[in-house]
Amino acid sequence: MSTQDRAALKKAVHDKMLSLEEAELAAAQAHYEAFLKESRLDDREVHDKDDMVGARENADLAAAFDHPVQAHHAKIDVIENLDFSLTDTVRPGAMVVFQDRSFIIAVSTTRFDVDGVTYMGISTGSPIYKAMTGLKAGDVFDFNGKEYDIQDVL
Repeated sequence: MSTQDRAALKKAVHDKMLSLEEAELAAAQAHYEAFLKESRLDDREVHDKDDMVGARENADLAAAFDHPVQAHHAKIDVIENLDFSLTDTVRPGAMVVFQDRSFIIAVSTTRFDVDGVTYMGISTGSPIYKAMTGLKAGDVFDFNGKEYDIQDVL
């Protein structure tokens, strides 16, 4: 694969990862806003106990959804600000292939596909990243008592 093709692939993976996090953020915000709306009492002068209990429960649920909103904002910030340029060393922003699996060093994500290949984001705080940081294609690292060969780094 040419350098230009590798750079284009990396850009496509970056863009997909960013769009997935943006979609997750939108869903979390929608849940937060829905519960927040339901937590507000209407303009009536008198509210019964059930009204107040329901409003309080919805306020608690809205508060619970605030954490995912903030977490997705933080992940988007990391993805937008990481150096995703081509590299031959495992570092933040690198794509790493081992065990015929492809990983992006950025933030933790669910699996996603780009051009028929499945990727998964892992954070720089993950133990597996710490085991392979600074390594290059062809290097071997140990994780949980098993050895892994790094097949490629982009």
